[in-house]
Amino acid sequence: MVSKSFFTGVFFVFMMQQSLAGNSGPTVDTARFYMEHSYDVQKYTLNIDLYSCYSSPYPRSFTASLNIAIRVDSTLNTIRLNAVNNSLEIDSVGFPGIAFTHINDTANIVLDRIYLPGEFLSVDIFYRHRNIFDHAFYAGSGFVFTDTPPEGARKWFPCWDRPSDKAKWEVTAKVPATARLGSTGYLADSLVNADTLWYHWVSEYPVATYLITLSSKTNWLVHTDYWHKLENPDDSIPIRLYYKPGENLNTVNNVIQPITDFYAGKFGDYPFEKIGFATLSSSFPWGGMENQTLVNLMPGGYNDANLIAHEHAHQWFGDLITCGTWADIWLNEGFATYCQNLWVEHSEGYDIYKASMNSVANYYLSTNPGWPLYHPEWAIHTPSGSQLYNQSITYNKGACVLFQLRYVLGDSLFFAALGDYASDTGFMFRTAITEEFVAKMNAATGQDLNWFFDEWVYAPNHPLYQNTFEIIPLDTETWKVKLVINQVQTNTLFFTMPVQVEVSFTDGTDTLVQVMNNSNNQVFEMVFGKQPENLIFDPYRNILLKQATTIVGTKETEKSTGNKLYQNKPNPFRESTSGAFQVATTEKVVISVTDSNGKVISVPILGIYDPGYYRFEFQSPSLAPGIYFLKMEAGSFQDTRKMILVR
Repeated sequence: MVSKSFFTGVFFVFMMQQSLAGNSGPTVDTARFYMEHSYDVQKYTLNIDLYSCYSSPYPRSFTASLNIAIRVDSTLNTIRLNAVNNSLEIDSVGFPGIAFTHINDTANIVLDRIYLPGEFLSVDIFYRHRNIFDHAFYAGSGFVFTDTPPEGARKWFPCWDRPSDKAKWEVTAKVPATARLGSTGYLADSLVNADTLWYHWVSEYPVATYLITLSSKTNWLVHTDYWHKLENPDDSIPIRLYYKPGENLNTVNNVIQPITDFYAGKFGDYPFEKIGFATLSSSFPWGGMENQTLVNLMPGGYNDANLIAHEHAHQWFGDLITCGTWADIWLNEGFATYCQNLWVEHSEGYDIYKASMNSVANYYLSTNPGWPLYHPEWAIHTPSGSQLYNQSITYNKGACVLFQLRYVLGDSLFFAALGDYASDTGFMFRTAITEEFVAKMNAATGQDLNWFFDEWVYAPNHPLYQNTFEIIPLDTETWKVKLVINQVQTNTLFFTMPVQVEVSFTDGTDTLVQVMNNSNNQVFEMVFGKQPENLIFDPYRNILLKQATTIVGTKETEKSTGNKLYQNKPNPFRESTSGAFQVATTEKVVISVTDSNGKVISVPILGIYDPGYYRFEFQSPSLAPGIYFLKMEAGSFQDTRKMILVR
């Protein structure tokens, strides 16, 4: 294999510089370049003998033959496939293959002649899986299944194992008569002969290799139901639930029909031949995997409606439209995470949805590793699983970006644009890259949203606001509120965003004002015919991805002598509380939050402050309930207040 490490490093640095400079990442042509290949797989047809894998000592070895049908895209006389040497041993190939090598996890099949672009051919490969544990093919206690994200399919069948190359799928599997086996697509037939059963599954819809599965177990039970398409209720799709005796199907049975209705109403009818779920063994402990038409769940997964909602959303975002490269993985996982919260909003109401999204954002804020949603390098070199499937970034930040896009666009335009994306025939049953998604959002909304995606997708981290405001009497009946919005982050760019502020008045009323913050230290002045009392920045936390502690202002009308730290209000508090302090002379002020052991948890105030009265807001994204202390230091002055956090 030719090394691209030097070029990749240069490309990655260049793209990061471009992103931080405000450009929108790689062009479509650049990103698509890394998806091109010398051929396009049309179909994988597998014949596999798993019979011996179901009984003790549960060997992981099997024999198989695979036919790969391809369309030639550039002149070739050799087909290069991913096939991990430790897992697979290739015995022979069929015509038009005339020879092969299998070295360094790559199988090269030499063809009988040079094939030209546009020609079609197919090759048979006869191979064996070794009796090893490879984190892709699993056998034990009567279970036999595959789990292969991001590039583990190459461990159980030779393939071109990249998400950009989607192909049709057909498998005939030999198993004991007591086994039940599901796979991608629809069940074409099953034949029993004495103690042997042959399953025949077919997918007429293209599928990425990492989304193909075989899932099976001896003495599995199968519950079958049907979902009727919204656009044509006479057209029904089977729902197949594979489960172990004793498992409770109440939750999944109660939610799968309404969840499918909900997603179909938002994004178009369910796109595939069946809806399938299967609960696996303790060897699969990590939630779920969105294999096309057959989702694998961990033991007990049928009881988790949020998990079901997440994995089912992938059938639209991840399976119907698959990320074109691993740099675009947020188009799968960020979308599914947000969609599961949309289901919460639909089924439990906005307040529960908002609380859930706050938790999603809080996890990101407390664990952010400091990299952007889009990594151009990942389009070339696949990262580790812990990086690719990072909960903080890929899932949580991705979901919050969609939440904030909804805030920017408004509900009507947001959902119309997302529906247009999901039903775009240029993406359906194909792939999408981030730049194409951005272009689609621009076209669907009629707006230039590059500024939004530049900062939230291509740039790392998030804004840290330290804002100030003054309440200034103009005459006996008129007051001015002067707000200065200030971002002080140093590890990323400036974040342009529409910002809401809530101004409350001495008569007990309040008003909501929205401004567009598009420059730093930006001044906004608002004049009112009644006396303002306070200002709250982003009162509904529509900007989820911001530093959880933000300054909300100065109140020049309340200057007094002496330094003072006021008790926070409310106290006890749940998610946020307001604090206040005053200084008599220009001082460096440090206000910190510590736990009962004196460990500093947060520093909401750090800077030089002129004489005056100041308010600030403290939010507790990841703190456990308990007693904390608010400590102020200004010159020789020190004071401490006790805060109580409850949940």
